[in-house]
Amino acid sequence: MKRFIWVLSVLFMGQLVNSQDFELFSPEKNLKVHINIGKSITWLAVLDGKTVIDKTEIAMDFSSGIDFGIHPKLAKHQHQQHSALIHPVISYKDSEIIDEYNLLTFSFKGKYKLEFRAFNDGIAYRFIDENKAKRQVITETMNLSFPTGTRSLFPKEESMYSHNERFYHDVAISDLKTDEFCSLPVMFSGANGKVLFTETALLNYPGMFLQKTDGERFNTLFPKYVLEALPNPAMPDRDQLLTKKANYIAQVNGRRAYPWRVFIIGQDESVFVESNLTYQLANPTAIKNTDWIKPGKVAWDWYNANNITGVDFKSGLNTATYKYYIDFASANNIEYVILDEGWTKSTTEILEFNPDMDVEEIIRYGESKNVGIILWVLWKPLDENMDEILKTYKSWGAKGIKVDFMQRNDQYMVNSYEQIAKTCAQYELLVNFHGAFKPIGLRRMYPNVLNYEGVKGSENNKWSNEITPKHNVTIPFIRMAAGPMDYTPGAMRNARPLNYAESFERPMSLGTRAHQVAMYVIYEAPLQMMCESPSIYYKEQETVDFITQIPTTWDETKVLKGAVGEYIAVARRKGDTWYIGAMTNWDKRELQLDLSFLSEGKYQMQIFKDGINAERNAEDYKIEQKETNSDNQIVIDLASGGGWTAIIKKN
Repeated sequence: MKRFIWVLSVLFMGQLVNSQDFELFSPEKNLKVHINIGKSITWLAVLDGKTVIDKTEIAMDFSSGIDFGIHPKLAKHQHQQHSALIHPVISYKDSEIIDEYNLLTFSFKGKYKLEFRAFNDGIAYRFIDENKAKRQVITETMNLSFPTGTRSLFPKEESMYSHNERFYHDVAISDLKTDEFCSLPVMFSGANGKVLFTETALLNYPGMFLQKTDGERFNTLFPKYVLEALPNPAMPDRDQLLTKKANYIAQVNGRRAYPWRVFIIGQDESVFVESNLTYQLANPTAIKNTDWIKPGKVAWDWYNANNITGVDFKSGLNTATYKYYIDFASANNIEYVILDEGWTKSTTEILEFNPDMDVEEIIRYGESKNVGIILWVLWKPLDENMDEILKTYKSWGAKGIKVDFMQRNDQYMVNSYEQIAKTCAQYELLVNFHGAFKPIGLRRMYPNVLNYEGVKGSENNKWSNEITPKHNVTIPFIRMAAGPMDYTPGAMRNARPLNYAESFERPMSLGTRAHQVAMYVIYEAPLQMMCESPSIYYKEQETVDFITQIPTTWDETKVLKGAVGEYIAVARRKGDTWYIGAMTNWDKRELQLDLSFLSEGKYQMQIFKDGINAERNAEDYKIEQKETNSDNQIVIDLASGGGWTAIIKKN
């Protein structure tokens, strides 16, 4: 009996010897990652001394060769510090990013590495394969665990064949059903802090979903590698039936780094709006000449169904209507006009025009008015003949494309995004990914990629009443943490729930006019839409004149106030001018804003705010001028569903 106990003790001690613990701190030491390497690799995250992410096991399973994280044999590890400045080609929120982190790299026998980085606003990890062999990834494991009582703002998905446009449902993790899953990004909130999880540097690999398991835990879920995709008879131009799938998620060939798993972490919700982590961790810029990449505002047709008035021609999908859009854009210094669905002969014959539209003449006319044309295109026919199509559009003089209805997250689709970005860069074409998954870092590698949708945006006003002020003050903290979002603001038919009506051709928005205007400061989108009909904008010239003063890229971003789903106030700087945007949910509220971010001196503040009757008539607003300085604490009043915007210029 004693001998048996002694043998067990030796075995147990052997396990302890083989189990090694490591710690990695953020530069300010507010965050700590604890990593254990034993029979498996596990880690947990601590914020201000309290656990925010519990023990989480990570691994990768391959069809052949060594698996990552399964009985790992550690060869060596290395601590490093990094501090540098990043100057983005396109400054989504900051023209200078402080890239500071501490790094811990583990090298394992079997030729693979695991890299952790700890930033002051989050942590990230990735596996690196140093093998040369061609093989398949069967799956990637991340048993993500949270402390008891953690809640989630959960973007539940019904299928991985999805546009990834979801509402964020506030739910206790323990109340989620086993096997329910969500797309990314997703937020978790507990007594010890908040965590936003997403991924970046996603290249040649499928996008990740999270699936609920037991307790307070999730595991990864990936779309399988697609072997056969056939047109769906219901909508063969854009929908597919994925009829054959492999038993693996990716094919890989030789040395590579896998995507970064990114966790933005903080107590203050401002961190999720201010963070640049998904950009910092993305691959460096892959193109040399970027001078031709010009962000700007876009007059958009599809939302308003080409519904223009006061003209002597039939409005619709025709040359005269688009010249009208161009005239409006030119008169208001709007850089682009989109030709959305309907400009081609058919949705699959995309090298030929709708017979009522002379697209080359429209582009020529736009050039004469200093307005660029962006062409909408379905992904499926583009994918089948990419080079010829893009070469042709460039020869016509188009400035970019809006590619739509990708709907997939598998490896082939992720590769297609990269190929579109790369080929468009070769032809100096901008890219707006619509019907898309969340941003994945491609915008740094190919700065001509300016926008992603992957958000429940204002187009839903055409068929639903679900785009509420509460939703509008939720998405900046979650979806926008992953990158820019093509929400398409600018609605001028503003309504309260009592007088809201769904209309496909004359849509309304819920919330006030000032709520819509504030989106131009709060929502990041270097190609920022103006969704309303030019005919309505002409009648609302005062609002248009205010909106068109607001840039679409920024030199500095500061969150002044914020609570997810409740309210947000953001200050952004462009050059010497500051802009503040504030929005609230259906609760009217008063916010006190500190202007100490201003430099010394006197400033003139032009304000667009809710009118005194905005809670009866959502279109009521007031513009006023005030003087201010950095010593001021200003109090702003937001109507129910309201907003407030200021343009602050030095005297």
